Amino acid sequence: MKVRRSERLIDMTRYLLERPHTLVSLTYFAERYASAKSSISEDLTILKKVFQARGTGILETIPGAAGGARFIPYILKEEAQEFIDEMTTKVADKSRVLPGGYVYLSDILGQPDILRQVGRVIATQYLNQKIDAVMTVATKGIPIAQSVATYLNVPFVIVRNDSKITEGSTVSVNYVSGSSERIKKMELSKRSLTEGANVLIVDDFMKGGGTINGMKTLIEEFDANLIGITVFAEASFVGNRLIDDYTSLLRVTNISDSDKAIKVVAGNYLEKVFGAEA
Repeated sequence: MKVRRSERLIDMTRYLLERPHTLVSLTYFAERYASAKSSISEDLTILKKVFQARGTGILETIPGAAGGARFIPYILKEEAQEFIDEMTTKVADKSRVLPGGYVYLSDILGQPDILRQVGRVIATQYLNQKIDAVMTVATKGIPIAQSVATYLNVPFVIVRNDSKITEGSTVSVNYVSGSSERIKKMELSKRSLTEGANVLIVDDFMKGGGTINGMKTLIEEFDANLIGITVFAEASFVGNRLIDDYTSLLRVTNISDSDKAIKVVAGNYLEKVFGAEA
């Protein structure tokens, strides 16, 4: 039964949004809606214009017999700026200050609408790069990794500080905590990454960079490739930070346990993704 254009557009939009970075053939849509390929092409042109105008993402149309459409989500600079400003205000609450120079973020990163935006913001940075997996360390970084992986449509892998029998055989490395300078161990299941995989590291909070440096070492053990590092928030660190090439959405420039003082500004995300004028 032939489907009307209005119904096609609604269903086609849902289908594409649920499958980012996936090439869908014109033949599939034509058969799905019992419509001519010429009609499907016109539908995709409409969606492409709307997605671009609304800042939803890019709808790539690929010609030829093997062609089709691929939806690539992104966020516009203005919307990213607005979101980062909102997060700066939320995090700059003295009640969030924890002992050791840490910040309580679990409630913020537990809200679905915020997680969706975090994932969209980070995925935008890597929309032109091939990512095979998103990596984080248990436990606070897991929601961020899942959100980013959803927008990139790739698996996410979880590094753990203690082995789980359900993980099977693991690869383990020792690393130095950047803040405490203690030797620690982290592990990742051997099934998690393949040789040559392109990996994106994400995390919720970074101080000295020791944990992220440990994940870099794990990636090397798998003969995989590190594509980038992005954290939700970084803290100013006195000493030798073990990571120097990274992106942060927020930067905690001042934090004090004694008087519960905290100051938060935008990180380097906007500059790195949208240029110096951001």
